[in-house]
Amino acid sequence: MTLRATQHDGTHPRPTLMREDWSSLDGTWSFAHDDEDRGLAERWYEPAREAVFTRSITVPFVPESEASGIHATGFHPVVWYRRTITARAEEGRRVLLHLGAVDHAAQVWVDGRLAGHHVGGQTSFTCDLTDLLDAGDEHVVVVRAFDDPHDMELPRGKQDWREEPHGIWYHRSTGIWRSVWLETVATQHVTGFHWEFDMPRARVEVSARLARRPVPGTTVRVTLTAGEEHLGAVEIAAQDTRLQGVVDVPAVRNTQDRDRLLWSPEHPNLVDVTLEVLVGGEVVDTAASYLGLRTTGIDRGWFLLNGEPYFVRSVLEQGYWPTSHLTAPSLEAYREEVELIKELGFTAARVHQKVEDPRFLFWADRLGLLIWGETANAYAFSPRAAAALTDEWIEIVEQVRPHPSVVTWVPVNESWGVRDLADSAPQKDLTIALTALTRSLDPSRPVVSNDGYELTGGDIIALHDYATDGEELAAHYADEAATAATIAGRGPQRRRPIDDAAQGLTEGAPVMVTEFGGIAYAAEGTWGYATVSGPEEFEEKVSSLFDALNASPVLAGHCYTQITDTLQEANGLATADRRPKLDPAVIRAFVTGRAPR
Repeated sequence: MTLRATQHDGTHPRPTLMREDWSSLDGTWSFAHDDEDRGLAERWYEPAREAVFTRSITVPFVPESEASGIHATGFHPVVWYRRTITARAEEGRRVLLHLGAVDHAAQVWVDGRLAGHHVGGQTSFTCDLTDLLDAGDEHVVVVRAFDDPHDMELPRGKQDWREEPHGIWYHRSTGIWRSVWLETVATQHVTGFHWEFDMPRARVEVSARLARRPVPGTTVRVTLTAGEEHLGAVEIAAQDTRLQGVVDVPAVRNTQDRDRLLWSPEHPNLVDVTLEVLVGGEVVDTAASYLGLRTTGIDRGWFLLNGEPYFVRSVLEQGYWPTSHLTAPSLEAYREEVELIKELGFTAARVHQKVEDPRFLFWADRLGLLIWGETANAYAFSPRAAAALTDEWIEIVEQVRPHPSVVTWVPVNESWGVRDLADSAPQKDLTIALTALTRSLDPSRPVVSNDGYELTGGDIIALHDYATDGEELAAHYADEAATAATIAGRGPQRRRPIDDAAQGLTEGAPVMVTEFGGIAYAAEGTWGYATVSGPEEFEEKVSSLFDALNASPVLAGHCYTQITDTLQEANGLATADRRPKLDPAVIRAFVTGRAPR
């Protein structure tokens, strides 16, 4: 039976490249803090050092969280994990250990020998354990993570540098915070896959990456299906580890019929992809993926989806849960989060200052939700900070781009890490360079150079406007003249919306208010841009802000802050436990600008 990635249940930790032979390592691990950083010198990675691991932790929840069983929210920069796994090296097969994300620098040992290391808290990495496995079926895996809580030059997003969260900052996330899993694969196998849809030519341009340099006679076969319908296939001769090919999709040529195949939030049609590696005509590796036949772009002030103007109704998604922090408390919670966002009338989410779990992105793909792809930023600028952000961003784009729901890239938010951009050429140059780099990595999606203000280029004029009065907000975007005046001045956030050095922003760039709202409705001591005392006042205030932006003839979209309360930042449309503060039908009505039926 063919494995269909579009039909899986949302449990696979890498839904865009799946095989059947995998097993989860989430659950109980042995754990130890290493506040004095003695572990390396004392060789805690050796199997005989089991006694130093005195506590148990539930992976993938960070030790700062209640769900982990540790719940230590202080400053603990070095943490260690230990677990016995069952695996056996077999001829012609490789045993891979995948770590979904470890914040911030990680080292991995198996049976006391170094298996790999990785830097970057937002991306996954893989260690090939095969040649390090001792005799027998049981082996000891040890992971060390280092994350300096006071290092402002590393990408950290909304992790607080104070001991307790304050303002808009949250608890730190140290160590493993996404799933850990084992996979057994053929020696030669596919390690990466992505695609671009060329709608006018009715074809899909596919790219794949192999684990090692191919021997003569190696090919990769890519087959596209929609249900039982065969859409197209190509077999590519592998000359190197990276290969490209084109799959013609004749069904898309009939423009009257292709809507049934195109992907959009209203019709999230997914196409199954089967990837097969053949050596000498024999299939040695089979993997399943999927794609969405959709295009994105900009034109004459509009964001385009599948070549047509599409008004973006987005909400800020912090991806934070009370007991489990940046990791969802259950796999079901990822689907429920997407369902909540759609239920309230939004067609998009801006995942804020983090890279979300692939399973959240799977449900966005499957259920139909546009995603603004962002990352955690640093707080300080230096050459080291620029290098750290750039290195991690390259990995992020490579790992996230297979998801059709991701339609826009946001490498920098509100000049975080480049606070003196207006007066600093190096900081300005970093945002310009990141924009150009992103386009070179993925030319198929629009890029926002610096979401909020001080835009130095990119494709979208993304403004943050936290006016808390509906009439005031409406006046900023009432018509083209008012919008032009807003952009030409100091801007709603008292910074220049567009920097003098902006490159690539034209009169045709769409204007979006990509953060607004922030109305707090909760107990005393919480934070928001404005605070209301009850549900009636909350509905009146928030609906007036949506009415103001929905009425603008100029805007191409907007993004409300935010979907849920997060710790002391109680400005969500729903509570921290995902209960809408008003009847969902009422919220949906003012989000969409339509009266409830």
